Amino acid sequence: MGRLTMILAPPALIVLLSALASLLGFGLLQLAGDLLPLHKVISKLTLILLILSIFPLRTALRLSWTDLGFAPAPKFFKQMGQGLLFAVLTLAPVLLLLYALDVHVWDSSRSWTFGKVLEKAAISLFLALLIGVVEEMLFRGLLLSALRRHMPLLAAIGVSAFYYAALHFFKSQTHIPYAEQTLGSGFRLMAEAFVNWLDPVYLSALLALFVVGVFLAVLRTRVPQSLGLCVGCHAGWVWQIKFSKDLCNLNPLSEYLYLVNTAYDGVVGPLVGAWLAMAVWGWLLIGQPARSES
Repeated sequence: MGRLTMILAPPALIVLLSALASLLGFGLLQLAGDLLPLHKVISKLTLILLILSIFPLRTALRLSWTDLGFAPAPKFFKQMGQGLLFAVLTLAPVLLLLYALDVHVWDSSRSWTFGKVLEKAAISLFLALLIGVVEEMLFRGLLLSALRRHMPLLAAIGVSAFYYAALHFFKSQTHIPYAEQTLGSGFRLMAEAFVNWLDPVYLSALLALFVVGVFLAVLRTRVPQSLGLCVGCHAGWVWQIKFSKDLCNLNPLSEYLYLVNTAYDGVVGPLVGAWLAMAVWGWLLIGQPARSES
């Protein structure tokens, strides 16, 4: 498999699976009724198909679970714990700074008890772990491992980070009324999702997520069999963002609003990108060289 083929394969796979999800989503809603918006059904089905694709693709690419970065179970779960702690150490200062600068303000309209806070924290952590496992298996496991066989390490890191960032904007929020849905409705939503990649309103978030992808890829390649570390770190970041958004609101009047991307999630943006870029640079300067896992 050539280098160009490897670079073009991920978007081709996304298009194929999204098209399949569009057809399946329309069919499911026709059978089950108007239960969920079509764009949400297609999004979830695409994610499920992506997860399922890991297994045949791993076999086709002749990658072992070790090649994907999995360590033995005890070590893997230990790495996840270490990654969660590392995530708190790296993102908590950013969230505290945004709160101190009044970019994020406490949501005083909601009443919180210790039990409610604990429940929110637990639910957010569970969802974050699911996201971390799936996305790390896809991007720092399957994709990065495959790319490293066909191109230099830095190129593999850059390509995998770009696709990781871009996938976050492959979505459409357009609601098509149930009575107006046709077999082609999903393809219309797909076209709108692709346009999001070119929407300048998301640019600062796209760049920040690219840096996040680079950071995790560097972590993955500098520490052998470290997918658990990436999963924990990724999940820890998602957990803090979800939990912070439950507790706080974005202040549109803050003079430091430019530090976040308000069109994305109100957290990821220039500040997160710059902070993690410095962390990557520091890791490259003082960290250990990348080692082979073979």
